[in-house]
Amino acid sequence: MRIIGLGVDLAEIERVRALLEKYEQFPERVFTEHERSYASRFARPARRYAARFAGKEAVMKSMGTGWRSIRWQDIEITGGGAPRVNLFRTARARADQLGVTEVLVTITHTDETAMVVAVAVGEH
Repeated sequence: MRIIGLGVDLAEIERVRALLEKYEQFPERVFTEHERSYASRFARPARRYAARFAGKEAVMKSMGTGWRSIRWQDIEITGGGAPRVNLFRTARARADQLGVTEVLVTITHTDETAMVVAVAVGEH
């Protein structure tokens, strides 16, 4: 196994909460059904959304690209237990191009921020 890329991102929970309140379609445009279902189970869903938003950005960075090349919903950060990354369509194509077989993530929160580190790894 070798490291292909590393990405980190930080999201302000209050900023994500404001986006959720201001733009009704924000969750549907950015998050998968699984991510929305997971976040909605909590009293403070903005905290989970912020972590997933940061996670998507960190994953994009780990693959040397940004949101203009990979659709937001093409990266899914699972919840409940150790987080996992699922890649679809544009994200899967980029991963295949680079030889990425898995993206590992770790998530941490404070009351104000969510931070995610992503490591894209491949076979050799």
